[in-house]
Amino acid sequence: MDKLVIEGGKPLSGTIRIHGAKNAALPIMAASLLADGTVRLRNVPRLLDIEVMLGILTRLGCEVARNGDEVMIDSSKAVSSHVPEDLMKQMRSSIFLMGPLLARFGEVFIYQPGGCAIGERKIDMHLSGLEALGAVIEETGSQIRCAAARLKGTDIHLDFPSVGATENIMMAAVLAEGTTTLTNAAREPEIQDLQNFLNAMGASIIGAGTDTITIRGVKKLVPCEYEIIPDRIVAGTALIAAAATRGSVTLRNSNPSHLVSLLHVLRRAGIQIRAYDDIISVNGLTRPKAVDRIVTSPYPAFPTDLQSQIMVLLSLADGTSIIKETVFEGRFKHVSELMRMGADITVDLHSAIIRGVPRLYGATVEATDLRAGAALVIAGLAAQGKTTVEQIHHIDRGYERIEDMFRSLGAVVYRETPLLKQLDPA
Repeated sequence: MDKLVIEGGKPLSGTIRIHGAKNAALPIMAASLLADGTVRLRNVPRLLDIEVMLGILTRLGCEVARNGDEVMIDSSKAVSSHVPEDLMKQMRSSIFLMGPLLARFGEVFIYQPGGCAIGERKIDMHLSGLEALGAVIEETGSQIRCAAARLKGTDIHLDFPSVGATENIMMAAVLAEGTTTLTNAAREPEIQDLQNFLNAMGASIIGAGTDTITIRGVKKLVPCEYEIIPDRIVAGTALIAAAATRGSVTLRNSNPSHLVSLLHVLRRAGIQIRAYDDIISVNGLTRPKAVDRIVTSPYPAFPTDLQSQIMVLLSLADGTSIIKETVFEGRFKHVSELMRMGADITVDLHSAIIRGVPRLYGATVEATDLRAGAALVIAGLAAQGKTTVEQIHHIDRGYERIEDMFRSLGAVVYRETPLLKQLDPA
């Protein structure tokens, strides 16, 4: 397994461009199945999860090609509605294929998806939403079959504003007969991006970004060209890293309106922020202040995907901070790793009490999931001495060679690849 080796203690400085959003690109790539022809997507990052999704689409019969950050998906030859079990278990986001395949072929075969071990993430709301549209659900072992001769619009209320369920229902409902009204819908920017993409193909959807989305079914969608929004979590990670290392960094191709909750917390911590157009600048030249309470919750509240990263910053703050995690019960696994680096953190059920220390120290630590891995990289950048982060395949799921991003800002970080892998990449 690859490792990241970091020589910490050097403030980050410079300007970087933020790549496209993984969590927007994946459902949009799945939605390309709804149009018979070639969809061209720009600003698509080179990530492990993206490659897995392209692999699944290829196995379904699509022709895919990549040129830089542009991806072409020709779904005209797609013939299969059976998502391969081996690839589905590699990535939870493969669940996004349920809605498009059901709408296009009248049935879909899937398996329980894989992904990060950050807590239980059931797909019940995905299934109940499709069932409300007219699908019949059959489960045989780990395989799930959804079938519907015709999908019909209806009113659907989500018990929780699940991003994945919202997107799956949207993709299935665009070709349904009649109108679907989805209430308590997720409001994330990635939902808005999916709406804009589907509308560019001829769908009729309004309301994304609010808790009520209305989808008027159409008979057909047509291919289009579309540019994916910037990745707000990658942007947030870079901003926090700059503040944790007491550096000065400017982000381009970012969207400040997608990061309001994070920018508010950073300002409360005494970090200087400037945001305009697609640019965000951070100046963290002094020790951050503690933030008394942060609560993760669905957008537009503080994102769970930045909880582990902000914990690193607060570990170095002057005073005591509290973070309450309300989204995933397994999202404090990075705490023990940070404590190995000198952090003073106590976990009490769903809350973490962080007592700031003057400095962290390099150590060998292990990434347990995607965002925890990013947090450990930030900790390594801020720490004195050498840090080795293992199991970085998790990080590669959501960051396009994270070491290159930080090295361009002056960090001393490099990837170690085992000799055996170098000799035999397969």
